Amino acid sequence: MKLRKTLPWIAALLILILDQWSKNLIVGHIRPGSELVLCPGFSLTHVHNRGIAFSLFASGGPLSRIFLHMVIFSAVVMIAWMLVRHGHHRIWAGLSFGLILGGALGNLYDRIAYGWVIDFIRVWIHRGGRVYSWPDFNVADSAITTGAILLLISEFFRKAEEEDDAPDSD
Repeated sequence: MKLRKTLPWIAALLILILDQWSKNLIVGHIRPGSELVLCPGFSLTHVHNRGIAFSLFASGGPLSRIFLHMVIFSAVVMIAWMLVRHGHHRIWAGLSFGLILGGALGNLYDRIAYGWVIDFIRVWIHRGGRVYSWPDFNVADSAITTGAILLLISEFFRKAEEEDDAPDSD
C-alpha cells in the first residue's frame, strides 16, 4: 500500500526534474530557432512555444495568456487533487496521474518563468521530396501523453475486470 501512495509522487518529481534538466541543457547549448540533427528523423531544436498542445492559442495577447495560465494552473490543481483522491487505489492509475502531474508542472514552470514552454524534440520523415514533421515537444509533453495512454489502458482493464467479476444475470 505504501508504494501505491508514494510512487505517483516520486514519478511526478522525477519527471519535473528530468524535464527541467533537459530544458536547461538545450537552453545552454542550442540557440533558439536552431536545430541539431542527431540522425535521420530525429533532431534537437530550441523552440519557444507560447501556446498549448501543437502551439494552439500561441498568437493571443497578454489577457489570453493570463487566462491560459489560469486554466493550466487549475488543471494542475485538479490533477493533484485526483492523485490525492484516487491515485493510491490502483498502482497504474496512480503512476499515470504522477506522470501527467509531473509533465504539467514542468510546462507550467516554463510558462511562469519564461512566458513560454521550451520544446526541443523534433521527429520527422522525408517522403516524396517533402519533410513531414511532428510538432516539437519536450519531456513534459511525453510524460503527459504517456500518462494519459496508461490511464486509458488502466481504465480499460479495470472495466474488463469489473465485467468479469459481475454476477451473470441469466
